[in-house]
Amino acid sequence: MLSFLSQRCCCNDFQLGPAWILWRFGYSARLLKTNHYRTAASNTSSPAVWMLLAQRSGRIPALFAAVQKRRIFTMPETAQDNTNPELYSPHPEVRGMTLLNREAFKRTVVVPALKVKKEIVHTLLKSLKHTVLQRPGLKRVVEDPEDEDSKLVILDPHKIPEFSLGESEKEVLKQLHISPEVSKYNLELTYENFKSEEILRAVLPEGQDVTSGFSRVGHIAHVNLRDHQLPYRHLIGQVIVDKNPGITCVVNKTSIIDSTYRNFQMEVLAGENNLVTKVKENNFTYELDFAKVYWNPRLSTEHGRIVELLKPGDVLFDVFAGIGPFAIPAARKKCVVFANDLNPESYHWLLHNCKLNKVDNKIKAFNMDGRDFLLGPVREELRKELTLAKEQKTAFHIVMNLPALAIEFLDVFRHLLVGEPCSTAVLPTVHCYGFSKHENPAKDIQERAEAALGASLEGRCSTYLVRNVAPNKEMLCITFQIPADVLYKRPCPAGEPAPKRLRTCKAFTEEDLQS
Repeated sequence: MLSFLSQRCCCNDFQLGPAWILWRFGYSARLLKTNHYRTAASNTSSPAVWMLLAQRSGRIPALFAAVQKRRIFTMPETAQDNTNPELYSPHPEVRGMTLLNREAFKRTVVVPALKVKKEIVHTLLKSLKHTVLQRPGLKRVVEDPEDEDSKLVILDPHKIPEFSLGESEKEVLKQLHISPEVSKYNLELTYENFKSEEILRAVLPEGQDVTSGFSRVGHIAHVNLRDHQLPYRHLIGQVIVDKNPGITCVVNKTSIIDSTYRNFQMEVLAGENNLVTKVKENNFTYELDFAKVYWNPRLSTEHGRIVELLKPGDVLFDVFAGIGPFAIPAARKKCVVFANDLNPESYHWLLHNCKLNKVDNKIKAFNMDGRDFLLGPVREELRKELTLAKEQKTAFHIVMNLPALAIEFLDVFRHLLVGEPCSTAVLPTVHCYGFSKHENPAKDIQERAEAALGASLEGRCSTYLVRNVAPNKEMLCITFQIPADVLYKRPCPAGEPAPKRLRTCKAFTEEDLQS
């Protein structure tokens, strides 16, 4: 329970370090100083300006709040009250609790109230809307036990320090013929009346980070708890379930993402042990087993951005397709789609979601290593399509969303095809994702891509910031058309023997591609 204190106490403004604030809202100081590439959010003003606003007003500018809302669903964090540090604080005895006891949060506090005739209660609420209690879950108007013709209107203890009305409030009451006498009312607070961060702030050790953002995946809340929070993990999980309608399961990641199948070990902290869930993204529905496949709700905007670049009739090769967030919208857009994933579970859910979204007859799905997919189906399809006509209007896009490793696969494009390009206009466009901890992430990812391709991309690529993964770690997408001298191996001059054709791990026939 939260205690309402009638006397006013002053406390220092709740201060957040600049680096923490930048990280919390998905930015880093060095990125805000960099203008070498576009970002996923709108252009921002000077960091110093909004930081000053944040420090002085206690609020983050709306622009950054909007960016945060778009990227991740979080358990909201509320700045501490500057008037009364104990207001909205549960009973001190809950400190150190590891097993949630809701009854321990029950508390009775004394708050100011006005006695008002029933017929003018509504008028008073409108006139004193900034003075009456606005606490979610608590009634602003209660019965008067001493007078059935009157009601008690609960006032905000912050606005009525020492139970004394201001001149403006007294004038309102005078006009409505209401007595300015402020009564004391015993208000009972229970676990249900507290917000998540208020409960955790009261339970966890003082001075430590107590709030925890989480990603929402259907009915699942996914948290990444820090070491000092682990003893309280089951309590934290139960609080999240209690305070977030629709969340029925909370999991904590216990290992890093496996580089092979892009999944990770997790522990169920609270709720049902059911990790098969349904999510909606950009008007599409996906079902998945969160324990066995990769899904990141923070990438919704990026999925939509890439699909927006495609036109009906274009060809999309999705090398690391997962459960289909690029492939399925592209197929609905009447693109020709080849989708692949090495993880058998991802492949299973990819096929399932193709049927769920009624595009199963528009996507050719593969369960292969990404390198074999590029050397097999992708090469065969490019060889066939790029030689059909000199005036090819179809655009070819290759999406490689495996940030930890995708750049290492770019060497596959070296001399992938043999012959002369019909037209540079139809050279495939690659969208390759990568992580960077470099001081200049855009330069870093471009140099690594150039090293893999064996050719310069200067003036021929664009780099897009997707999101901040961690402090000093960014996820970016580099987009470029494969240079003709990289993609094509020129025919040997007459009289010289032709080299042996490269063998792939699997021979791909026309029948294979149609399956």
